[in-house]
Amino acid sequence: MASALDPEITRRTAARAGLTAAGAVGLTAALGTPARAAPWQESGTSADVIVVGHGLAGLVAASEIAAKGKRVLLLDQEGEQSIGGQAHWSLGGLFFVDSTEQKLNGIKDSLDLARQDWFGTAQFGRGVTDPLGQDYWAAKWAEAYLEFAHHEKRAWLASLGMGWVPLVGWAERGGQLADGAGNSVPRFHLTLGTGPAVVAPFEKKVRAAYAQGLIGFRFRHRVDEVVVEGGRVVGVRGKRLVPTSAPRGVQTSREVVGDFELTAGHVLVTSGGIGGNQDLVRQNWPARLGTPPASMVTGVPAHVDGRMIGITEQAGGRVVNADRMWHYVEGMRNWNPIWPGHGIRIIPGPSSFWFDGNGRRFPTPGIPGYDSLEQLRMIRASGFDYSWFVLDKTIIEKEFVLSGSEQNRYLTAKNMAGFLLERTINGMQKEVRDFLDNGEDFVVADNLDDLAAGMNRLVGTDLIDAAELRRQIVARDREVDNPFTKDVQVMGIRNAQKTLADSLVRTAQPHRLLDKQHAPLIAIRCNILTRKTLGGLQTNLKGQVMGADGQPVPGLWAAGEVAGFGGGGVHGQGSLEGTFLGGCIFSGREAGRAIAAA
Repeated sequence: MASALDPEITRRTAARAGLTAAGAVGLTAALGTPARAAPWQESGTSADVIVVGHGLAGLVAASEIAAKGKRVLLLDQEGEQSIGGQAHWSLGGLFFVDSTEQKLNGIKDSLDLARQDWFGTAQFGRGVTDPLGQDYWAAKWAEAYLEFAHHEKRAWLASLGMGWVPLVGWAERGGQLADGAGNSVPRFHLTLGTGPAVVAPFEKKVRAAYAQGLIGFRFRHRVDEVVVEGGRVVGVRGKRLVPTSAPRGVQTSREVVGDFELTAGHVLVTSGGIGGNQDLVRQNWPARLGTPPASMVTGVPAHVDGRMIGITEQAGGRVVNADRMWHYVEGMRNWNPIWPGHGIRIIPGPSSFWFDGNGRRFPTPGIPGYDSLEQLRMIRASGFDYSWFVLDKTIIEKEFVLSGSEQNRYLTAKNMAGFLLERTINGMQKEVRDFLDNGEDFVVADNLDDLAAGMNRLVGTDLIDAAELRRQIVARDREVDNPFTKDVQVMGIRNAQKTLADSLVRTAQPHRLLDKQHAPLIAIRCNILTRKTLGGLQTNLKGQVMGADGQPVPGLWAAGEVAGFGGGGVHGQGSLEGTFLGGCIFSGREAGRAIAAA
């Protein structure tokens, strides 16, 4: 096992946190790490608390526990280079209610409006008032999280050094009635530094606690059993995996080099969801979304395998809402993949045409950025595993952003000037251009006949009729000549332009797609991309895992995605976006504080 103070890994960690070369070399000294770790940190087999999973929720929880002087063993099946888990790869979006940034953007938000949107999207309905109901604790977590997002979340994170892009994004716009799914106002706050900047303050706290002799790392430790004795969880058993120097995100070996058994008074599971395991995704696929797709791309690394959900269930934990999950419908095969089946999500503006596999335009809410799960249902009902965006150069330059820290170099480097210059003046984002030039899901043509022919070649069958495609596009093009329209998508484009962020960097002016000045035409085959687990281990508001009898399993806790981001499903059936990182932070903090006080 690599030491927690391996200098090469320490340099990589510092680089991810945005430190200079000199700062990287001096990270250990900056945290006050002793020259030699305490024996228990390196080889001890017991602690006050075991945390299984060194992603965002695990880091937050471990830092809270150690802050109260308790000793923590932090385990993960991956190497040190993967600290931060999925959060590292994220765009860093956070959901705030009535924030400083919203006010600067002229957005009027409130806790009541956010609650209306959250519960309208969640559609809790599985025993909300029944202590044994699947949604009983989920709904309580939703109320608690909304209070956190409204009152304390932003100020607390800012005090840890986080900052946000001043333009607030409008994700999941809904497209139906006021009390239905979606955000009534923009609430998506992009963290300067993207995902790595969300992870950094908590990783720093954990490494400082290591320096103080309060946290021990156990990398490449795969838990295979949560140990129960006398009705109480007392530790974990598993296998030590061969050390790895594989870069972050790359699939690692599962070669076993030994066994381990560790004991503690409390075990906290923060191991993530099932998004990297397509077999589990299909096994738990919700019936309301149709049949599982035969073909998907994968939005998270292979280690996001869902193993700990079943393992914790074997120890008495209750799994609820297993059929609730969150997958995106705008996935592209990564031309430069890191993990198996690697897909990247387009975060689109509202202007692209959206067609099914036969070239039929989707009805509302089949408009980019409106209602991800309803769009997923519509795509599966069409009989295809994919759909088509049809757009032009003007739209892709103004509206397209790709999800992921590695797909947003300026934001990840905290270079606001570069970000704004590229988005407002320089045209197409470099990472988008790379996909346009190299991505296998793209078709580019100077006219619609050639575009339709290219779409058919890409899928290997003549499903797209150019004449029918033209008829639908021309029909919508006629609707842009007036400031009013009956076309819901054109209404949405004009509505979007009333927000500051959309008008500046996210929404193109309404125009006729077939006008030559906006050429070339572009078609993108959009694949279903796996991402988040919305159900999981049921927890009370402290983070204690509940058993089948509705009582906490002694000594067993969970936080983050493995717990449905709180309660076994804080989002209900669907998300408002910007709520996954926040759910890891909030549930990790609550569990960590409760364990520290236990």
